[in-house]
Amino acid sequence: MRTSPPDRLPRVAGHTGDMSERVDVPTPDGPMPAHRWLPPTGRGPGILLLQEIFGVSPYIRRRAEDLAARGYVVVAPEVFWRLGVSEVPNGPEMLQQAMGVVGDLDWDAAVADAVRALGALREQPEVEGGTGVVGFCFGGGLGYAVVAQEPADALVSFYGSALPQLVDAVPSVSTPSLHVFGESDSYLPMETVERIRASVTEGGGPVEFETYPGADHAFDNDDFVNHDAAASAAAWARATDYLARTLPTGGA
Repeated sequence: MRTSPPDRLPRVAGHTGDMSERVDVPTPDGPMPAHRWLPPTGRGPGILLLQEIFGVSPYIRRRAEDLAARGYVVVAPEVFWRLGVSEVPNGPEMLQQAMGVVGDLDWDAAVADAVRALGALREQPEVEGGTGVVGFCFGGGLGYAVVAQEPADALVSFYGSALPQLVDAVPSVSTPSLHVFGESDSYLPMETVERIRASVTEGGGPVEFETYPGADHAFDNDDFVNHDAAASAAAWARATDYLARTLPTGGA
């Protein structure tokens, strides 16, 4: 259930460097900054795009741009806004800095904020044809927590880092889902992945799983040391095909 009424997303200052616009998601504690991308037609199904631990980074923006080009209205909230962090800069210290930010995060507040963002996305006049959630790493687990409270039409979760704990509390969700993992994930070993698979496929909505040999955690992020170009290309093609089937755009 929604934690607050799904208010409209007001447009605020424009964002330079990509095709997004800055928007605010209302919360009881003030506006949560977010970014919105519109498809070429100006209308389409909505996608809530949930960041890695590096924030709404250039990588996340590139994924948003690609989804918008495929016909989706995309909103990426700045989940670390309560900590005053929009993104963690790329560089040799990025992982250490990001882990420090996550260590200060109020998880329950982040879930509530993301649920509000999904509700606000649904109220946009540009959104038609349903809504889905796409998340990476931190956002992959966060997306699962969101649809556990507020079911959507589709969930795509890339190596959701919080899933081992989340599936203990909520073994399955009604939202159809695709889960993507690397088979050489140093954070989520395959025995953990198989435990996640067993949990989420027992009851609930339809579940699809994809694993990629040799790929480590965060392999889709082309700004990170673990990037695997072949696995990334294959996984993103799989993810966008899944969205085209479960959350089709007008051109699909």
